[in-house]
Amino acid sequence: MDIRQLKHLDALASTGSFTAAAKKLNMAQPALSQSIKRLEVALGVTLVNRTSNKNDKLLALTAEGLVLHQHATLILKQIKQAEAQIRAMANLTSGEVRIAVPGMLGSFYLPSRLMAFRHKYPELKLSLFEGGTRDALRMLQQEEVDIAIITAQDLQPEFDSQLLIREQMVIAMGAEHPLAEHSAVSLNDFFDHELVMFKTGYFHREWILSQAKDLGKKPNVAFETNLINLIKQIVSQGFGITSVLEMAISSKDDILAKPFDPPVFLNLHIAWKKQRPVSQADRAFVDFLMSNR
Repeated sequence: MDIRQLKHLDALASTGSFTAAAKKLNMAQPALSQSIKRLEVALGVTLVNRTSNKNDKLLALTAEGLVLHQHATLILKQIKQAEAQIRAMANLTSGEVRIAVPGMLGSFYLPSRLMAFRHKYPELKLSLFEGGTRDALRMLQQEEVDIAIITAQDLQPEFDSQLLIREQMVIAMGAEHPLAEHSAVSLNDFFDHELVMFKTGYFHREWILSQAKDLGKKPNVAFETNLINLIKQIVSQGFGITSVLEMAISSKDDILAKPFDPPVFLNLHIAWKKQRPVSQADRAFVDFLMSNR
């Protein structure tokens, strides 16, 4: 039993005639009769009562034929819906982009780009999952999202990726902080002060802790929070310093951003799993971000 045979049975049921059904299907009547006969042989039942009318009008389906036609109606309807949905997805008039991003990018880098993408493809749904870099990596590995923005250190052989941005990491501090007079700050000097840090699961925290370990320093963590705006408020009031991507500090913030000495840069990649098919919507989103870096 195949889809064509179900279409043939549906046409026969709706017209009640082999002649009319063949005309509707744009096929020869003998070919239609053979198709129905093969279906009957395959199922081991009679589907059409051919003796109901010798003039080939208003042929009746048997009980088995009626039951099969009910299933055929549902199957053919679902096939039409599937075809319509796939065409819509191919034309980017339907579909969903699921993306996991680190908190700072979600807050400072992506908003304007997401709005621009939404304006270009208004029918596509965007589902954004914001958290730590470890959250983004885990969600991509477990296929909870289709795309994730992750650090270069998190790239794995199972991923395809493209470099999205290269951003400098800076020290954020209040205007009255003792380090405010420095044009750049060494890691040694950075660790001599109270720190405001992201919680476990964020690349910045892992990087800071690894740097402290290499220097034999013990970070003096005064505050821990994943709320970037709270971090900025604490820093602006002089209660600690932190390290963030340069994009997180704007001219409106009462915060100074000083580079490390030597400078530190973070490469962030947009990645997806090689073995997972990339939808048209996902590809459009990746291409859009790469064209609007």
